[in-house]
Amino acid sequence: MNWWSQIPFKISPYLIQINGIGIRYYSLMYIFAFITVYFLIKYRLRTEKFNLKNTLVDDFIIWAAIGVLVGGRLGYVLFYDLKYYIIHPLNIFLPFNFTNGFTFTGISGMSYHGGLLGVMTAVYFFCKKNTVNIWDFSDLLCPVVPLGYTFGRLGNFFNSELYGKATTLPWAMVFPTDPTHTLRHPSQLYEAFFEGIFLFLILWTIRTKASFRHLMFSLYLIGYGMIRFMIEFVREPDDHLNYILYSFTMGQILCIMMVLIGFFLMLKIKN
Repeated sequence: MNWWSQIPFKISPYLIQINGIGIRYYSLMYIFAFITVYFLIKYRLRTEKFNLKNTLVDDFIIWAAIGVLVGGRLGYVLFYDLKYYIIHPLNIFLPFNFTNGFTFTGISGMSYHGGLLGVMTAVYFFCKKNTVNIWDFSDLLCPVVPLGYTFGRLGNFFNSELYGKATTLPWAMVFPTDPTHTLRHPSQLYEAFFEGIFLFLILWTIRTKASFRHLMFSLYLIGYGMIRFMIEFVREPDDHLNYILYSFTMGQILCIMMVLIGFFLMLKIKN
């Protein structure tokens, strides 16, 4: 077994931990994501022609944070574990367990697709409130979002969660949360690179081209949906869900919907 296959065992999910309560790298990744997206948007407003006030971004980042966190959590509850949370509704937002006394559990379980819906809702109402063209605003946001998302997948890697299927490929890794200790695809790193860095580079490269004006949101939906759909084939499905339809996971079904919506919006805007 190669030394790098043991990397997940050498990484603590906590930056600091005292008596079972601590700061997880996963939480820090969300902060880094928002900071990265914020400064990239500020950079675009300084260097490119957008008929938007700088102060609008300062206001919107709060809306976006609420949209991601609330949407991501509710999306996980709705798409991935609804039966459990119907029985345990307090666990949706409370980071404690009262079953055997008082235990701090943290809040585990966030859905990318739920977070996306949360941000979309925030963008819609924010643009309506501030009389901003929603497609211009989407053109500003979408090229930078994937780079922020990279941090989220790195957080999954630090948590040793959402790992891939068993493989004999030379870069396979063993994750401490896997009871079988099997060599697996580091699918979190695949997603961090392809859904994050790779998609960012594509959208960032074409962001100023006139032919793509008002299409950035459509291209983001299509690009992310297609990349995530393919990576899901090597990602271990959730134990309590497994495969939803034939050999497709819940993530793949949601990604198919993303791609279809992306193409629909593209055709509608073009026409």
